[in-house]
Amino acid sequence: MVGGHYTYAEVPLFDTIKEIFNFERNNYDKVGHFVQGFVPAIIAREILIRKRVVNGRCWLNVFIISICLAFSAFYELIEWWVAISTGENAEAFLGTQGDIWDTQSDMAIALLGAFCAIISLDKYHDKQLAYFKSA
Repeated sequence: MVGGHYTYAEVPLFDTIKEIFNFERNNYDKVGHFVQGFVPAIIAREILIRKRVVNGRCWLNVFIISICLAFSAFYELIEWWVAISTGENAEAFLGTQGDIWDTQSDMAIALLGAFCAIISLDKYHDKQLAYFKSA
């Protein structure tokens, strides 16, 4: 909601952070892309476990990461299509701020978010699933 109001490149709090840490750009969109990997990872994990789609922890994590990366890549394609259709306002919508690698770094940040979700919440998630299975 905040990014939609100000545009991703002009969120005031992240302008302040940019100045404090001497960043070259406003990195608000990176927080959004981190969440874009973190949240779908938990949703995908829940579905894959409940539906018994894969066997084994390793394959489960491979599928979760793959789903999150596919989701992130699809979002980047949507951004590209909107940029093509809006023409002049593409830079404001995309929020690349002159970074030619913005799309790739956005997907890398989503990947990091997915890894963080798996590493930090898998044991807690397993306990919750076991609790609800026994209840």
